[in-house]
Amino acid sequence: MHRLQLHYSLSRDSSPAVLRNPLIDLLQAVSNQGSISGGARMLGLSYRHVWGELKRWEQELGNELLVWEKGQNARLSGFGNKLMWAERQAQARLGAQIEALRGELERSYAQAFDDTVQVLTLYASHDDALTALREFALQSTPSPVSGALNLPTTSLHLDIRFTGSVDAIRALNEGRCVMAGFHTLQSSGKKTLTERTYKPLLRPGLHKIIGFAARTQGLMVPRQNPLALHSLSDLVRHDARFANRSLGSGTRVVLDELMAQQNLNPDQLNGYHHTEPSHAAVAQAVAAGQCDAGLGIAAAAKQAGLDFVPLAQEHYHLVCLKSALDQPGVAHLRRLLQSAQWLDTLSGIAGYQAQHSGHVRSMRQVLPWWDYRHQKTSGTHQ
Repeated sequence: MHRLQLHYSLSRDSSPAVLRNPLIDLLQAVSNQGSISGGARMLGLSYRHVWGELKRWEQELGNELLVWEKGQNARLSGFGNKLMWAERQAQARLGAQIEALRGELERSYAQAFDDTVQVLTLYASHDDALTALREFALQSTPSPVSGALNLPTTSLHLDIRFTGSVDAIRALNEGRCVMAGFHTLQSSGKKTLTERTYKPLLRPGLHKIIGFAARTQGLMVPRQNPLALHSLSDLVRHDARFANRSLGSGTRVVLDELMAQQNLNPDQLNGYHHTEPSHAAVAQAVAAGQCDAGLGIAAAAKQAGLDFVPLAQEHYHLVCLKSALDQPGVAHLRRLLQSAQWLDTLSGIAGYQAQHSGHVRSMRQVLPWWDYRHQKTSGTHQ
């Protein structure tokens, strides 16, 4: 079976919503004009070009497209006529869908040509509040917290790509996005796994942290918590089947740090190497009975109809380069995060609280891994 590739073009001209194929255009012209030369004139092409293209397509498809008889003009073969019939059938069946697809593409491109639309690319650890923020930014223009925060008359489209926290910051550092989202335990300090994971990726003076939210991580368990799981130690004690997150995810870092705090090692956790790609996937694995528990956020547990056992509080951070703070999309997002309507929306999501939303935070205060005073003092003795 031959495979299809779909292409489209951009133009100022208005034209019918059809899928065009250059071969079908050639066959239609030759059929209408009764000859290659007539078809070439109709298309504004040379005879040699049309003849060469038809021969190339015959070779590509493995069938004759034209019938050549001595003393007569070339005409379409039975296969050529069937191709045109198939194309007409497809256009007739798919006309409404093609029009809808064209409309969606035109709306998307209209935003690209609209100076009042800002698009901000964000790579981030999976988070339900970010999904809500994307929809909120599209659907509303909230009033600010104070009169000093006047939102511009532009709309903001968040182009969010969910990935692990580590990969999100790497994407930022490699220039693949303007902003990244990652999360850390509120209790995490110096000489921890969190520091070893994120400190090499972030540089004071280059990166800027923007407050977003506080959220709760915990065990997602079946209704009524049949195994009475209330801690990671309970998982080990009951040999409960566990669903983990993949390497590079922020929740994997959180789990490993919580285990280290409780002197637990991976071999003690049944299912430590069983990984799922997101909070929702872990919740679904628990709901389907594939495992007894998984670490995740309260919102994912609620959506899957599970019980939730809180274990730890987190900061969810947004980070960008210092040079991006004044970009229109970033400035708009910061104002949006500080709006009263967004703060109300955030408070309605299970397990979330506003935390310095939209404000640029001191990296030393939020991520207490750098002791600038110690560094300065050490520098004076060198």
